[in-house]
Amino acid sequence: MKEYRLTDWQPTTKKEVELRGWDELDVILFSGDAYIDHPAFGAAVIGRMLEAEGLRVAIVPQPNWRDDLRDFKKLGKPRMFFGVTAGAMDSMINHYTANKRLRSDDAYTPDGRAGMRPDRTSITYTNILKELFPDVPVLLGGIEASLRRVTHYDYWDDKLHKSILIDSKADLLVYGMGEKPLKAIVVGLKEGKSFQELRDIPQTAYETNKEDLKNIEQGNDISLHSHQECLTDKLKQAKNFKIVEEQSNMMDASRIIQIQDDKAIVINPPYPPMTEQEIDTSFDLPYTRLPHPKYKGKTIPAFEMIKFSVNMHRGCFGGCAFCTISAHQGKFIASRSKESILKEVKEITEMPDFKGYLSDLGGPSANMYKMKGKDENVCRKCRRPSCIHPKICKNLNIDHSHLLDIYKAVDSLPKMKKSFIGSGIRYDMLLHRNEDERLNKASDEYTKDLILNHVSGRLKVAPEHTSDKVLSYMRKPSFQQFHSFKKIFDKINNENGMKQQLIPYFISSHPGCTEMEMAELAADTKPLGFKLEQVQDFTPSPMTVATEIYYTGYHPYTLEKVYTAKTKEQKLAQRQYFFWYDKAYRNQIIKSLKRLKRDDILKKLF
Repeated sequence: MKEYRLTDWQPTTKKEVELRGWDELDVILFSGDAYIDHPAFGAAVIGRMLEAEGLRVAIVPQPNWRDDLRDFKKLGKPRMFFGVTAGAMDSMINHYTANKRLRSDDAYTPDGRAGMRPDRTSITYTNILKELFPDVPVLLGGIEASLRRVTHYDYWDDKLHKSILIDSKADLLVYGMGEKPLKAIVVGLKEGKSFQELRDIPQTAYETNKEDLKNIEQGNDISLHSHQECLTDKLKQAKNFKIVEEQSNMMDASRIIQIQDDKAIVINPPYPPMTEQEIDTSFDLPYTRLPHPKYKGKTIPAFEMIKFSVNMHRGCFGGCAFCTISAHQGKFIASRSKESILKEVKEITEMPDFKGYLSDLGGPSANMYKMKGKDENVCRKCRRPSCIHPKICKNLNIDHSHLLDIYKAVDSLPKMKKSFIGSGIRYDMLLHRNEDERLNKASDEYTKDLILNHVSGRLKVAPEHTSDKVLSYMRKPSFQQFHSFKKIFDKINNENGMKQQLIPYFISSHPGCTEMEMAELAADTKPLGFKLEQVQDFTPSPMTVATEIYYTGYHPYTLEKVYTAKTKEQKLAQRQYFFWYDKAYRNQIIKSLKRLKRDDILKKLF
């Protein structure tokens, strides 16, 4: 095991800066999360990347914004800029449940303590820095910034908010995975350019005066309906969303402009997906992979969860209606090399408390590694937000052999007893039959290997619902596919004398779902022997199709009207069906089913 010194982490205090012999910092990062020097945590990645560019960087994790603001002042002014991120989650989702109740814990904080970051963290931190150091530029990044880069619906205020650029007063916003835009920003600053002169960098957004637009407008720009128009017409907000989602997931996207009062928000198109070499470079930076020593003796739940796990790729082409991954990482897959993955796994096996079990060898979806279009020219013209819904694209190369190769290589390492797959599996891709028999063989072999060697007793999958109507709103496959996968799962287990469980995830109150569909869900899952435990109410998070339907009442792609449960009563009426087997819910469910005139379901359940 390698012995680490305090200076192996990036400095977080004045004393740590002095230990390095520095009299000035180039960049100071402020993060809503605890500082864990690991490639799964954004502030650490950005800090290490800036360090690799030769900059002197410090990180201030979870500064106190309630007192005399000494945490914001303690390191003084950076030479180049302040960087701000709310952390690995949108702060409002981090703080509140689907019922808008305050959560009692925060997984990204020592000992899971709640209340260590403000609501709308990005705005609070940036406003403070702008007040204290008005002449220092602030660069905003992370998932909260990504999801709120245009006019967006905020569930917690139940209203439309302007772009986070306007409320935060940040100089520039980086959306998505930040390495490539950040590198370009640093190169520009080293050449002596100001932030004002860095406005053409892909994957960034900035605010300008409405009048200045005529000097910068380009032929292929797309203008969204203004913030003011969206406030008075929900249909216009729905139409905006379709444009933003499509452009976020295109290879040759356009620049997007939106007027907000006398200001304009300009969003530059994204960079192409990272190459293997670029993503390897990011993961191969000299992380200690550990929390900063200041947290000694404390447990950070999010770190415990990923401590012995490895992320093999970024991006997800599932395009699920309720998921924010494509708004942040995009639908194109950027995969690491086998060498980079094995190098990280070997580092994990050297950790003092490693017992031989890898908790996850995955990604946003576990089985999308190295998958992309067969003909990239077809992908260039594509506007589909999902490559697998409503059906799997003919141009998608669903080859599971690369994954099998890595699983075998990892499992043959000394000190490795077993590697588990904790990320979600897309079983629709495993069941899909390709014209190429080799691919079908690889899918079947992968399915068998997964079930026999990589399940820790319980395999989590996400059918999300049983109704095909609701599933089509969710952009998920038919529940029939879950039945097919369960048959295969049970068969392989029986043949090998194993007693593993399939654990399905379900969502209630999703747009398009009525009480009737939830009653049917209970009736459909009962014969399968499930007592549902992995369940949740739909939470509208910014920048998802489902959230736009929830707020506007229209589907952004068809502009049809769609019902959504909104009141507490409507949501509870749906949620109760998850727990039909619990006596506490029985009388209420019987009453509801009689009101719905569904005696057939009543008989099935009781």
